[in-house]
Amino acid sequence: MDDNFAINKINLTKYLFFTGKGGVGKTSTACSIAVNLADEGKKILLISTDPASNLQDVFQTPLTGTGIKIKEVPNLVVANLNPEEAAATYKESVIAPYRGKLPEAVLENMAEQLSGSCTVEIAAFNEFTNFITDKLAQTEYDHIIFDTAPTGHTLRMLQLPSAWSNFISESTHGASCLGQLAGLDDKKEMYKEAVKTLADSDKTTLILVTRPEFAPLKEAERASQELRELGVDNQILVINGLLRNELVSDNISRQFYNKQKKALDEMPPGLRKLEKYTVPLRSYNIEGINSIRNLLKNDDINENTKEIIVPEMLKLQDLIQDLFKQNKKVIFTMGKGGVGKTTLAAAIALGLAEKGAKVHLTTTDPADHLDFVIAQSDNVTISKIDEEVELNKYKEEVLKTAKDSMSDNDIAYIEEDLRSPCTQEIALFRAFAEIVEKADNEIVVIDTAPTGHTLLLLDATESYHKEIQRTQGNVPESVKKLLPRLRNKNETEVVIVTLPETTPVFEALRLQEDLKRAGINNKWWIINSSLLLTETDNVFLKAKAQTEITWINKVKEFAEDNVVVVPWQGAEIKEENIRNLIN
Repeated sequence: MDDNFAINKINLTKYLFFTGKGGVGKTSTACSIAVNLADEGKKILLISTDPASNLQDVFQTPLTGTGIKIKEVPNLVVANLNPEEAAATYKESVIAPYRGKLPEAVLENMAEQLSGSCTVEIAAFNEFTNFITDKLAQTEYDHIIFDTAPTGHTLRMLQLPSAWSNFISESTHGASCLGQLAGLDDKKEMYKEAVKTLADSDKTTLILVTRPEFAPLKEAERASQELRELGVDNQILVINGLLRNELVSDNISRQFYNKQKKALDEMPPGLRKLEKYTVPLRSYNIEGINSIRNLLKNDDINENTKEIIVPEMLKLQDLIQDLFKQNKKVIFTMGKGGVGKTTLAAAIALGLAEKGAKVHLTTTDPADHLDFVIAQSDNVTISKIDEEVELNKYKEEVLKTAKDSMSDNDIAYIEEDLRSPCTQEIALFRAFAEIVEKADNEIVVIDTAPTGHTLLLLDATESYHKEIQRTQGNVPESVKKLLPRLRNKNETEVVIVTLPETTPVFEALRLQEDLKRAGINNKWWIINSSLLLTETDNVFLKAKAQTEITWINKVKEFAEDNVVVVPWQGAEIKEENIRNLIN
């Protein structure tokens, strides 16, 4: 697979949408296409709606939501929309009409329902829909490029026929993303036109950006399938960060290359039929106009590479020792998909067991590979929470009750609402509660955690008690005890896992803020997959490793040095390799 991504190889429609999970290189790739098209004399508008956007760093220019001309690229205008600010404004516009009319407890519940990631995405879509439907922009620019496309879930919600403005005040079903669309009834036609434009292959190309790694490829397949079901078939796949074979020179770079090759050889079937391009791995940070221009042209090694001075860093055994000493009973590893939560949860469990603690390790990982990673022993027991089973059970219970009292339109809304990421967390809530109850007698290590938003949502006006009463007829003791237990910093620790890169660090910071809102303690961070600690002799990877230092130091600063850095692992994850991490 050596067909490098370039502007002369793709169908250049009026609208180009870049999408993909955080940290795969959407922004860098979108910027490079924008700059190179502008250099050819095309008039380009580049718009970002990514909450973790680093466009201002990339262009080294202060940006606004209305668009700024880039001095070094005369034909380029860049707009950096802030979806979180838009979401806050939007949230207030929805709640304001009900102040003084509904009880304060109901308003608090509404506010939390409107605090999730789905609302941020709706607000972002609301912002950039103006650009899609703007007739003046259509004539002024040859191409309009969007850094971050809406998910299939958001697009389906926008197409629902529900009476949005009434639903939030009338429904009591307790779903997670209830009411994000309230107050947008007058914009239905504009949204309809925007969605139609997205699906029109003569006007729009959707560019799925991924990395040659298992988790991002799986996520790209899911996004592709969701969009295809809505008629958005005009997709191409860009695989970013591919190490070229001729750059392999030592054992680490060979493992790196082989790991990527294996991921691509086992590419999910849903991606195989897409038109595919690659962007080689770069050894430098994408900042400044020159690096943007060159991203799709050459991959010269950073000439400024100097001897790396590795900062002093704690090791995984330091974290494990602290958890053991502090007698933590409930330990979550939390982070975005693909950062290594499951492996590190297993390492923490093994480390605690070696100190004589009895540990129960559980996963919600659909791959369910814990059994292949470590073996059960006298001190370690293992279980799996089946996300699909729990989600289906929850859906059936909610829909059964809803159908007794709601219209078909509102049922359609609930069915879509139940597809949201937040709802999946609520569905797992009861299973979490049962597992965490084991902490009465042993340490429980869980390789994921419900977000602060979900926990607050369930807590708001005691809605989680009411929800479980309604669906189960009573409130289990395990559920009553769960949230207070999670908020008890003497008992519970959430370990945030991230990577030494821009977007994963920003995303992890948002997770931490989310937890703070919910009153849940986070002391420890793990920066996983660091090339810096591999001591590679490969000049190319060495240059790339140097770029990690900025992000390691940044995390150390706001985590008050409670940071563990774990080296990149090329070997297959097995118990013996995990033990190497903790010994």
